[in-house]
Amino acid sequence: MRAETEGLVDEIKQAISLLRRHLDWDDAVKRLEELNAAAEDPSLWNDASRAQSLMQERQRLETQINTINGIEQELNDAVELIELGEMENDSSVVTEAEGLLAQLQKDLGKKQIAALLSGEADRNDAYLEVHAGAGGTESQDWASMLLRMYVRWAEQNGFKVSTLEYHDGEEAGIKSATIEVKGENAYGWLKTESGVHRLVRISPFDSNARRHTSFASIWVYPVIDDSITIEINEKDVRVDTYRSSGAGGQHVNTTDSAVRLTHIPSGIVVACQNERSQHKNRATAWDMLRARLYEAELKKREDAAQAEADSKTDIGWGHQIRSYVLQPYQLVKDLRTGVESTAPDDVLDGELTPFMEATLAQRAYGTETEVADVD
Repeated sequence: MRAETEGLVDEIKQAISLLRRHLDWDDAVKRLEELNAAAEDPSLWNDASRAQSLMQERQRLETQINTINGIEQELNDAVELIELGEMENDSSVVTEAEGLLAQLQKDLGKKQIAALLSGEADRNDAYLEVHAGAGGTESQDWASMLLRMYVRWAEQNGFKVSTLEYHDGEEAGIKSATIEVKGENAYGWLKTESGVHRLVRISPFDSNARRHTSFASIWVYPVIDDSITIEINEKDVRVDTYRSSGAGGQHVNTTDSAVRLTHIPSGIVVACQNERSQHKNRATAWDMLRARLYEAELKKREDAAQAEADSKTDIGWGHQIRSYVLQPYQLVKDLRTGVESTAPDDVLDGELTPFMEATLAQRAYGTETEVADVD
């Protein structure tokens, strides 16, 4: 086998090893056997909620295990074909097998991501909140740019987007907004984006054309379905109603139809104003609150929880996960993974997938990267 081909085989084997480690392979296989046995028990469906939860867990594990097994089988088939071709001195067979290896490497990234997007809520739809940081018009304009960026990313990747809450800035941009992103693995992809985002540019609002730094935060949490029960004591929730406001059209009406819920023990606040009916807005807001509380529980079980919690408390220096520099040079740099782009216009137009993939891999494999921020 040529040295180049051996290197390719070793690279694919390493990827398989990392995926197995991420999954805790032996425990996962044992757990899937237990779930398969439980699925054959007729009494399982006496408790429909528990049955549905077990079947969802079973599907997640099957997806991960089958993906890893599939990669390994393709690798073994190609290696065996190379060995057969070399034994029979048939260069055409060797060339064919090397082509299969090259294709497997090319497809490996997508297959790895498929295995990584198998968390408890990764398949769910997602809520995404944007909040402007301190800095008035500058930060509010930056928040509106971020909102557009995520809407563009969602639309380019086949997701559906609806606006649930929208508050205009005083002069430009937005103070805050909440959108719902619907589609397979919406939360799995977008959860990597929670945190503070920093913009450096020559301000269009500064008559002296000085360079400004602005901050805005993103917070992502999963939409939950009826199979997940979150108990909330209504006495712990303050309900406020107010008049909807926004970019015009459907966002504006003349009654106090918008609803804001504050969960006092946790400090979590959600709001909805997209419907003209206060009743509908209230129902959606309660769904959002349950989702936020569920997401909080998920984060307690994830190593990334602390960084995301920190980013929520302070929208400013020292908490940013990504910097976007538009002047005097052009660069977008992720401060968790080191992934960069010299085309910020493309990133702000929705080209976010490389950043998301790198963060998913980092979380899965537990690799830490020392990354210096840009000036």
